[in-house]
Amino acid sequence: MMRAPSFGSIILWALVVPARGIVYTCFEDVPQSSHFDFVIVGGGTAGNTLANRLTENPHLNVLILEAGPSNEGVIDSMVPFFANRVFPFTPWDWNYTTIPQEMLNNRSIIYPRGHILGGSSSVNFMAYTRGSSEDWDRYASISQDQDWNWDSIQEYIRKNEKWTEPADHHDITGQFDPKFHTTGGVNSVSLPGFLWENADERIIQTTKDFADEFPFNEDMNSGSHLGIGWVQNTIDGSTGRRSSSATSYLGPHFISRRNLNVLVNARATRLVKTGTSRDGKPEMLGVEFINVNTPEKSFTVRAHKELILSAGTINTPHILQLSGIGDRHLLSSMKIPVLVDNPSVGRNLSDHPIVPNIWRANSNNTFQAAQRNATLASEQFQEWHTSGKGPLVDEYANHLGWLRVPASVADFWGNVEDPAAGNNTAHYEFILCNGAIPGAFTLPSSDNYFSIFTAVVSPVSRGSVVLNTSNPLAAPLIDPGFYNEEVDLKVMKFAIRSAQRFLSGPAWSEYIISAVDGQGDTTIAGDDSQLEQYVRENTATIFHPTGTSSMSPVGAGWGVVDPDLKVKGVAGLRIVDLSVLPIVPAAHPQLAAYVIGERAGDVIKKALGGN
Repeated sequence: MMRAPSFGSIILWALVVPARGIVYTCFEDVPQSSHFDFVIVGGGTAGNTLANRLTENPHLNVLILEAGPSNEGVIDSMVPFFANRVFPFTPWDWNYTTIPQEMLNNRSIIYPRGHILGGSSSVNFMAYTRGSSEDWDRYASISQDQDWNWDSIQEYIRKNEKWTEPADHHDITGQFDPKFHTTGGVNSVSLPGFLWENADERIIQTTKDFADEFPFNEDMNSGSHLGIGWVQNTIDGSTGRRSSSATSYLGPHFISRRNLNVLVNARATRLVKTGTSRDGKPEMLGVEFINVNTPEKSFTVRAHKELILSAGTINTPHILQLSGIGDRHLLSSMKIPVLVDNPSVGRNLSDHPIVPNIWRANSNNTFQAAQRNATLASEQFQEWHTSGKGPLVDEYANHLGWLRVPASVADFWGNVEDPAAGNNTAHYEFILCNGAIPGAFTLPSSDNYFSIFTAVVSPVSRGSVVLNTSNPLAAPLIDPGFYNEEVDLKVMKFAIRSAQRFLSGPAWSEYIISAVDGQGDTTIAGDDSQLEQYVRENTATIFHPTGTSSMSPVGAGWGVVDPDLKVKGVAGLRIVDLSVLPIVPAAHPQLAAYVIGERAGDVIKKALGGN
């Protein structure tokens, strides 16, 4: 018989989302009579998706262990425009920083990851982008498994996406192509629900004035993503609120399932060997964890069918290494017994570097208006709270651009092979914002701004995540390796010059006043050496890390998981998160994480003999 949870050890979902089930904060209150067929380490984007799909079978009991707190009641996570407030240095961020980056003038940079139910889907900027069809076809080629190609993943996209009208119900004709979308999924997606007409119109006009270099793309999620178009976000247009894996896949209809158990504040410290498989592999079905509020006591729980590691691109390899799965030289140096010698664990970190580029704007209708007027800011919040409308229903960008270095730029690549997945995949991205996102630079509050963030989205550089100590509560050493390959630096400089050309169009003649200097004496208006220094001083991460537990063909001498996401060299363990992608997609990869979770559910169900 299920023991009733004690008062104060569960979270009753707030009235803003009625009729939700419970999330446990103490392991002692999780019904101990439950037989956990699957234990999922990480209640993030992919982990919650997988838990939802597995618990569709009422005979499978699932336990999610999430290191962070509940997402419920976290206003900064709910309000799309408050996304920049959820991190860094908050309870909802892991608050990681990188090691000093040699090519960034030895700067360490913040490295946000979601430390909250929903993972990074609860703290990101919500852009919903699928990447190019070539990205996914390359994954299929690398893994030698065609179930990862563009055509094959369409069923998972359909299972994920729940298209909703934008919050303001404006006419969206020509802003997306409905044939590429569905209303039948779980996770809400919509177009911007508040238009900044003075800037939005200029962006669209420039795609007409400079159509050869900056063409308009009606729907960047069609598989052909090149061009500039309206952004799609994981925002529920009916409420004006963020749609995360916590609010969607653990939503009211699902969280009440008796076979779904969610434990927050449960930080995994290592995986536990529970036996040896018939073919002699270590069987990894146990996980040791602590309650972050009482770390002096540890718990161990065992999965009876499979243990799923879904802790993300940083924490997944960290946990593997702490558990004796990794490079034997590293593990031995930390006096960690080696279960599986696999040098690929924690290597191959692939991420998008980003640079904020800001111009003064001749307009009073930008983000800055509310930032310097407390009364207006309060009015905007009340509008969001009472009606789900107004400028707070969106994140900062209404448009994105996916662009390539033209083949006409002679000898740009030199001896380096084009790093993009194909000729229809972007090298760099524009994120166009009618204002300056707080925190990018220290800026005079009296001015108004327009921003184009530039990102390298087909990077060559690779980094790593490795242990710093055998203490499981210590942060790992994170090295994204930005610009370790010079070609990425060249692409970033080209992207910034491209942004300058974009704003040289006639549509901006009375809007853009001048570029804003970055930190120090550098400027985006200078010569090539000044531009390079500007890039080195201002590059950050757009926090899209992937690849540290890379997928590879069955039997390959490299990689961490097979295409079915089973960990090589052990039994009973799968990895289900973005760490399995061998290369970061030319996209904001949250949709890729959802696809991984959906596909894992399908693979596991088929292995169990179900549909």
